[in-house]
Order: sequence, then C-alpha cells, then structure tokens
Amino acid sequence: MKISISNIALPSFQQSKYLGYLADLGVAGLEVAPSKVWSDTWEGLSFRKVEAFRREVNSYGLQIIGLHSLFFDHPNLGLFKGAEVNAKTRDFLTHLSSVCRDLGGHTLIYGGGRARGLINQEEAYRQAVDFLGSLAVELESKKLCICLEPLGPNDTDFVNSAIESLRIVRAIDSPGVRVQLDAKALIENQEATLETFKAVSEELVHFHANEPGLVTLGASGEIDHIAMGLMLNQIGYSGFVSIEQKLQNKKSPMPDIEKSIQVLKSSYIFN
Repeated sequence: MKISISNIALPSFQQSKYLGYLADLGVAGLEVAPSKVWSDTWEGLSFRKVEAFRREVNSYGLQIIGLHSLFFDHPNLGLFKGAEVNAKTRDFLTHLSSVCRDLGGHTLIYGGGRARGLINQEEAYRQAVDFLGSLAVELESKKLCICLEPLGPNDTDFVNSAIESLRIVRAIDSPGVRVQLDAKALIENQEATLETFKAVSEELVHFHANEPGLVTLGASGEIDHIAMGLMLNQIGYSGFVSIEQKLQNKKSPMPDIEKSIQVLKSSYIFN
C-alpha cells in the first residue's frame, strides 16, 4: 500500500508551498479536488493550466493519483435530475476525465450529486448503470476508471453500501467502472468486516482513510484504522490509502496533517 492525501486538507489555491513537506513525510500521491486548485474547473480550465499543476506536483516527487469532490463547484449537476442535467453531467465528467488523464491520474471518485429523491431504488439503479455505462468506454480508452463511492445514509440516499456499488460495477462489467471504499462510510453502513473487503477485493482500486466530519485521523475515536489496515492487507490490496480530511487550520495546516500521517503509518501496512 502507498500513502496519499487529498488536497482538501490544504488551503484553496495556496497549495504549492506544502507539497515538499508532504513528500518529506512519506506521502507518495496527491488526490485532487479540482475546485481547490482552479476557480474555474470547466470552460476556463485549459490544458496549459492542468499541465503546469502536474509539473509542479511532480517536481516534488509526488504523483497525482486522481480526482474527487467532482461536483463541489457544480452542485446543479449529478444523477437523477432529468435528461438535460444528465447530459451536462456527462459532458462535465468527460471533461474531468481528460483533466485526470493529463494530470497523470487514474481514478475519479464519484461521491455526492446523486440524491434519488422520489425515484425508487431499482429505477435509480437502472439509471446509474446506464449513465456510468455510457462513460465506461471512454474512461477505459484513457486508462481511467470512475468509482461510485459508497456513502453513509446522512450523505446520500443512493449506494449506501459497498455491495450496492459492487452490483453496479458488475452490471456494467468494464475496467472503466470500479469500487472505492471509505472508512467512515464502512462504519456508518455497518460494513467494516472482512467479508465486505473480500467481496469487493477484485474490483477495489482506492481507499479513503477518514473520520466522521473529515477531521484529523484518530480524532473522533470512532474508526479502527488498525482493523481497516489489517483487512486491506488480508485481501492483498496494494493501491493507495488516501487521507481524506478537511482543512483544520488555514494558517497552519501541517500539524494536523502530520498527525494523520502518523496514524496512517501506524495503522496500515505500506511498501
């Protein structure tokens, strides 16, 4: 396993000066929330801007592993909002897939933007399979994948378990659509078991180490990261474990980041 961190732990638009510190602490990968880097993540985001950021991150020995928080600055987009919005959402994700490829990443984590509302569960499942399936071929051609992130019931009313996510992945049956797990959601959905990890092991490509409220790792006392690390090791997972925590102190973010990295190193097994 390899250490990564999401850039939501850093001040928006002021992240460069922290990259060297991350590398010195043993971080190998950076997971990117686009709206934390660029004020315009769509029409105004040129290849030149994307390439400049990639070069800067790589210059510190860090690898950009992928994108998440995809719709943070586009809350009007997402699934289950009608044909017109679906089309715009597909266009935006196609655009972000090119951004991800150009950054050198491989994963797009689809978290929010999927409240099904009055649509019943089976119809929502059908729409999700159709929508993600329509993206799969292009993602596969770019050597990327999208992961429909299982979340807790307070965060979404669609895909509240790893098994539900796996069902969609298997229905689409493409390397362009895979599984991601989230420590907080595993606890909230009562799925933090070896049985769950084994069930998704062949499709698992990404793991978020996080806490309720996305606070510093270990701060809530609700997540057993040692158990999470053991289960990942037991299924032979060798990908990135990515710290997902919000910015805790805008003036001085590194102390909380260092605490989380220490928890990660003591709980998970790294190459």
